[in-house]
Amino acid sequence: DTKNILLQMVKLRARRAKLFGVNTHAEYVINEQTAGSPKNVHKVLREIAPSAVKNARAEGEQLQRAIVEEGHTFELASWDWDMYAEKVRLAKHNVDTAAMRPYFELERVLHDGVFFAATKLFGITFQERKDLVAYHPQARVFEVRNEDGSPLGLYIGDFFTRESKRGGAWMNSLVDQNFLLGQLPVVVNNLNIPKPPAGEPALLTLDFTTTLFHEFGHALHGLLSQVKYPRVSGTSVQRDFVEFPSQVNEMWILWPEVVNNYAKHYKTGAQMPQVWIDNLKAAETFNEGFATTSYLAAAILDLAWHSVTEAEDVKDVNEFERKAIADYGLDYPPVHTRYRSTYFSHIFAGGYSAGYYGYIWSEVLDADSVEWFNENGGLTRANGDHFRRELLSRGGSIDSMQMFRNFRGRDATINPLLKRRGLA
Repeated sequence: DTKNILLQMVKLRARRAKLFGVNTHAEYVINEQTAGSPKNVHKVLREIAPSAVKNARAEGEQLQRAIVEEGHTFELASWDWDMYAEKVRLAKHNVDTAAMRPYFELERVLHDGVFFAATKLFGITFQERKDLVAYHPQARVFEVRNEDGSPLGLYIGDFFTRESKRGGAWMNSLVDQNFLLGQLPVVVNNLNIPKPPAGEPALLTLDFTTTLFHEFGHALHGLLSQVKYPRVSGTSVQRDFVEFPSQVNEMWILWPEVVNNYAKHYKTGAQMPQVWIDNLKAAETFNEGFATTSYLAAAILDLAWHSVTEAEDVKDVNEFERKAIADYGLDYPPVHTRYRSTYFSHIFAGGYSAGYYGYIWSEVLDADSVEWFNENGGLTRANGDHFRRELLSRGGSIDSMQMFRNFRGRDATINPLLKRRGLA
């Protein structure tokens, strides 16, 4: 039972915030982020919440009908949601992601998908250097060059799981680009793809394919950096901004020119059936009411705990949770919050205190940027150069939101995100 530890941490964080001259830990953290203040975060989340819950309730009604059609009489509960959502997804959109794995072979996804899109956008090229030794035999080193042949940096791909590697997926910068010392970047992407038997290809799930494109977006942020000081190089930006460029890179996964180049059967070379690709696109907004509501509930819990002042004395953790979620109108029982307070390690042990909102905050920027690419012709060198010049190359050397305005021509709006998630 972690309740007492949790309450003590909340009180200590509030006390520290007071020592730093602000009222709450949320202010202490968010005042230094692109959001600027907890008030600004709440404004955005409250714009999203009503549509999210409305869609979640409509989705719940769909799942309840599926339960009845199977001859059952029980009411939909949170533990039923995932199973019945997959049944409805398969029936409605005919999306069987397991059948797609033969079309997502790692080498094709990497070279003909991820690298291909980067070359189209930025003119950069990738050459594997088997003569260069990385930190582990499984890690592969690629030399990255600009279109004129000048060296840009090194990209290390460490794709397979092993006992000595922690779980998840991430990007690290081993050497930060900077003009001060004349250093070129060395970046690494870590994934945890199950290693296939010797001689067999690594066939990815759609989730792993998405993860590779996402993490490579972080790698591009590091590789394309052009700043003087290492401290502001590449991904050295605010936490609620750092996911934005990597999220934008996910847009190329199903982009026609890209997916038709890499999604080919590993045995026959046949392209993935177009109807499957169309079904994937049609299913993009499926279950987004649930996903958004579940996420928002967790983000709001984070903000609620870290808006507690030093003078407040919270006694009942469960009641505190209930009130915080109900205040946003997110109290819909079939949709559980992504994390309950007692095991919400992101905010109590993982460095995301008063920062869990950042995922959707950066997605607002991402969705607006994807709309810009779509409006301006998509996967073109001119678009890539603009994105590189105004944003990716700047690292944290200028204000993040000013970078976005320089790129987009205006402040971000929430409408593209609502459309993407089917909430508009």
